Amino acid sequence: MIETIPNTCRRVILAALVLVALLAGVMTARHGATRTAQDRFQKKERDGERAKFLFVWAGDQARTNPDFLTVVNFDEDSRDYGKVINTVPLPGPGATGNEPHHVGLSRDGKVLACGGLLSVLRAQKEIFFFDVSNPAAPRFISAADPPLSAVTDEFYPLANGGFLVTMMGGAGGAHPGRVAEFNKDLQLVNEHPQMPPMDGFNPHGISVRPEINLMVTSDFICPSTTLHAMPGGLDLRGSVRVWDFQNRRILRTINIPNPAGTIDVKLIPEDEKARAFTAGMTDDQLYLIDTRRGTATSVFDFSTIAPGGWPQLMRMTKDGKRLFISMNMAGKIVMFDTSNPSHPKVLKVLDLGANSGPHYIALTADEKRLVISDYFLNEDEAGKVHAEGDHIVHVAQVTNKDLMLDSRFRLDFNTAFATGPARPHGMAFK
Repeated sequence: MIETIPNTCRRVILAALVLVALLAGVMTARHGATRTAQDRFQKKERDGERAKFLFVWAGDQARTNPDFLTVVNFDEDSRDYGKVINTVPLPGPGATGNEPHHVGLSRDGKVLACGGLLSVLRAQKEIFFFDVSNPAAPRFISAADPPLSAVTDEFYPLANGGFLVTMMGGAGGAHPGRVAEFNKDLQLVNEHPQMPPMDGFNPHGISVRPEINLMVTSDFICPSTTLHAMPGGLDLRGSVRVWDFQNRRILRTINIPNPAGTIDVKLIPEDEKARAFTAGMTDDQLYLIDTRRGTATSVFDFSTIAPGGWPQLMRMTKDGKRLFISMNMAGKIVMFDTSNPSHPKVLKVLDLGANSGPHYIALTADEKRLVISDYFLNEDEAGKVHAEGDHIVHVAQVTNKDLMLDSRFRLDFNTAFATGPARPHGMAFK
């Protein structure tokens, strides 16, 4: 057919095709040139690029030296794997005694947000931001102190930059707490909700599925009751709040059968029924939460592993088929097969030893390594909680069916620093 077209027309058609191809190339180049750092960082995560740096947020055990962020060589191919690269202390007034707690890495991988659980006791700022664009040399940016809330806990990085932060207590450390929101410029824009529930709203865990406009938080404890200044025992909570994520509005409250300390909650990725897991820290139960029906059903009894083992923090794989939970008092990490959420199966119980005290766990983006820090909380002379742990940071290799300690990595925060023993808590990777 093309042979019948005159040569002049043929040249015009070919020229047009070349022009289209050139324009397409230009558009592709422009798109590539304008791709944000966030897009690139997320692509690395999706492609499973191995993390090379481990950040650990820690506090001086004596509470005399500044709290600090330390950077650890996390490159498995390096001869220095597991060794400290750098340590950045908090600057200036308010640098000590914050009780470093959880952390969150921004979506573009440039900012690490760190929380001080007990900063409120010293009237100090309690959320600290570090620039980790150069991961080997973090730089302190700023600190914040939300006026309506205190007792910083968990971070959720927002897609457009910034963070949501669960604040367990009100300004004085009691209830109700809030969920603080920071924008991409790390400025506080709100503390949610405007009218918080008065029935024990003390959010600790947080999990979000933006694609279905769903967020959940779990209430853990009224923080002020952990202090000696408050008579009586610990006032634990047992509830999960279901939120309209976009509007930052609580839709319903789901109560478990008893106030057993629902310290964490995780939505099941890709689950068509929008379900989640939470655990009662003191009743040894794993609960399946139906966020739509508003129900909580016990699906596993942790006492079959270790009675009174304190199941605490959770991590899930992106496909929702594996769940990891730390058992603080038992000194164990449990790996579940959650392919059938109603009937989770134990795949491995990793035993770290008596009095090890594992609490914070972090799963790498490629889901091949789980990092564990052995320290929960010791309020020392101020409070009633004394869960010291052994201050070791471990790495466990993850396979589809197993969890095995990496013998090459064992970082002891009792001896790693010239300033003396330290308490490692929140961790992140880059």
